[in-house]
Amino acid sequence: MICPEPSELQELVRELHQQAQPWLPAGSGSRLSWGGPVLPAPGENEPLVVSTGGLNRLVEHCAGDFTVTVQAGLPLVTLQAELASTGQWLALDWPWGSGPNGEASGTVGGLVARGLAGGLRQRYLGVRDQLIGLELLRADGTAAKAGGKVVKNVAGYDLMRLFCGSWGSLGLITQLTLRTYPLPRHRSGLLIRGELAALEQLRRRCLAAPLMPQRLDWWSAGVTGSEQPALLLTLASVSQAAIADQVTQHRQAAAELGLHTDPLTPEQLQEHEGRGRQGKSDWLLQLGVPPAQVAALLADSAFKGVACNLAAGVGTGLAWAAANALPNYRVQQLRQRCRELGGQLSVLQQPASATPLPCWDASPASAVIEAVKRQFDPLQQLARGRLPGVVQAGLST
Repeated sequence: MICPEPSELQELVRELHQQAQPWLPAGSGSRLSWGGPVLPAPGENEPLVVSTGGLNRLVEHCAGDFTVTVQAGLPLVTLQAELASTGQWLALDWPWGSGPNGEASGTVGGLVARGLAGGLRQRYLGVRDQLIGLELLRADGTAAKAGGKVVKNVAGYDLMRLFCGSWGSLGLITQLTLRTYPLPRHRSGLLIRGELAALEQLRRRCLAAPLMPQRLDWWSAGVTGSEQPALLLTLASVSQAAIADQVTQHRQAAAELGLHTDPLTPEQLQEHEGRGRQGKSDWLLQLGVPPAQVAALLADSAFKGVACNLAAGVGTGLAWAAANALPNYRVQQLRQRCRELGGQLSVLQQPASATPLPCWDASPASAVIEAVKRQFDPLQQLARGRLPGVVQAGLST
């Protein structure tokens, strides 16, 4: 991995284009193994990785407008600490593998390039919805930007929507402007356990409550460490009294359904939330089904031995397991079950295998995706072999 100085980055990209050299855009490089495999240049063992680690400044924080502009290589944990000092935060989940306080969470640019949203999406929407402006380098080194009322991009494309979740396949993100939110003064939560059908009833009640949960997450039995799944309810507000009232109401509703509840202090809540994004595993899967179908997915026998954390309001999340607990054929079963329920499954990380699975399902718009790829990267230099929504050659779903 090379980490050029900011003044050298554009010229480097131009030189790589002139040489038709394949390369992979990256932030800190903490999650390079995620996604489909990237093909190196002929005769090379590893792809050339170009890091934005030198682009690590907080450019501007307009606290009154609730916006922040940062260079793409700024560590996410650094940004959150800076915003917290002013009573604000970026309302996005720490990525999988982050520590309790966001350690090893990677860069802001990497977060946007992956485009993965967690439980906070229920209340604050996803990464794409919080992105206001974007600057980037195209494969040939041409600078482009989009955002606000003045848009300077290429061929009329909505660059922000294209690049969020592009996994480095279209260009190198260099700078971003994002929406910020007031940091909640008070937080509290409940861990709710019991029968799956009763939990589904409570899920519906929680999402219809006067105080919208900050997050409501399904935990599979593999996360709870018991025979039953659970719901992790997080409440946040400027009013401690409002939270206390909601906790009482949710506990009463749970009791009526025969469910067990454990109140969680802010410290306990932080520890529990961390359990949904920490751990070492061979498999890391991204799941997405309609929210009303999550209970059916969790009840499927293919989930045995799999830890899973899914946002109850939007139906997306992650599942993880050791290689010996989850053979390839069961991942294929899970993928098929997600399809049957109207969703999809992506393989972000998998153990070495003679028959690797494709990262992404083939999208109905795969032809359009490939056409956009040719427009932005005609020499197929960027993240060669990794294109969301397109099945890699030689792999079967």
